[in-house]
Amino acid sequence: MTLVAVLKGGRSLEREVSLRSGARVEDALKRLGHEVHGIDVDHDLVRRLRELAPDVCFLAMHGRDGEDGTVQELLEILGLPYTGSGVSACIRCSDKVLAKHHMLDAGLPTPDFVAFTETAFKQLGAAEALGEIEARIGFPMVVKPADQGSALGLRIAHTAAEVPTALVAAFSYSSKVLLERHVAGRDLAVSVLDGVALPVVEAVPEGGGAYDFDARYEIGRSTFVCPADLPPEVTARAQELAVAVHELLGCRDVSRVDLLCDAGGGLHVLEANVIPGLTATSLLPQAADAAGIDFDELIARLVERALARTAAV
Repeated sequence: MTLVAVLKGGRSLEREVSLRSGARVEDALKRLGHEVHGIDVDHDLVRRLRELAPDVCFLAMHGRDGEDGTVQELLEILGLPYTGSGVSACIRCSDKVLAKHHMLDAGLPTPDFVAFTETAFKQLGAAEALGEIEARIGFPMVVKPADQGSALGLRIAHTAAEVPTALVAAFSYSSKVLLERHVAGRDLAVSVLDGVALPVVEAVPEGGGAYDFDARYEIGRSTFVCPADLPPEVTARAQELAVAVHELLGCRDVSRVDLLCDAGGGLHVLEANVIPGLTATSLLPQAADAAGIDFDELIARLVERALARTAAV
């Protein structure tokens, strides 16, 4: 019997989503016959892990500390195997600006953008360059924190007058913001499992609204179509791009790549997530199910991959 510590919760703004993901994972692991200990991550994490001495840690933490390499670095120090991507991939993916620069350098399509820190805005006069930024990106413009998930702090500015308010909202979540060209289109997600792209999921918010935090996690706020109703060539291209981003950013085991599909079928990569949600409305489990992989099997495969890395050392 394998002793699995499920790391969940933590201090991030996505804490509640993480707790829900962790609870589903724990249930699956118990059905699979593992000994399971859920840990709501706090200041005593290292002590608790030393006392527990798990065979493997299953990471169900979303947002800061969980997806930015922080907890992964601690687990590396403690010599504990864990699910998902390693430290460097987590750092690259959690910083949307860094990830987008990698995509640009590799020639992968991502909406035009600029980014700056709160220091640049308040102390270096970046506010004086808003006119040039607006001329370059155009309207509508997406303004969002550089290192938050689940659309937290995201605003769409339709005019120059709306940009300052959007910046204030973004800076309330992060010290660095991303201003990105808005692409009108369909919200797509492609999960990559063991290097293979799963079926494409389309999220359709009710009433044609934005795919924001509530639309993502409140049951009934969005309809999910999987496989997405797309032309075969668009589906193939979306899956190809997802695998390319997964590999480019150094992800392992699993990731979810978010894209937009414009009216002409063009695809635009937004970001990659190293710990996709595992809640009842999350996209990775839906994609896996469409590929014939039920939730328990999905969880089992992730645990097996982590244990195999330990055996190979």
